[in-house]
Amino acid sequence: MTLATGGCSVLQGQQSVGTYIDDKTITASVKSSLVGDKSTSAMAIDVDTQEGNVILSGFAKTAAEKSQAETLARGSKGVKSVRNLLVVRP
Repeated sequence: MTLATGGCSVLQGQQSVGTYIDDKTITASVKSSLVGDKSTSAMAIDVDTQEGNVILSGFAKTAAEKSQAETLARGSKGVKSVRNLLVVRP
């Protein structure tokens, strides 16, 4: 039986299983906040988490949406920092 180990950072020894699970939980929480907020377009925003540090990428329609996405991410449990790489594109 062959096991695909592709890009999984746990299998590559970059982070512990606990940290990996925490990061996935944080990512899901941030995405859920974006989906639940009518002023953000969750489909246009990608969320990645590494050791509690969230990276937002993708597109926002306005500077206010970009700012709101960052505020929502910062408000999620377990987030240590947020790097907002969203590009405003009307």
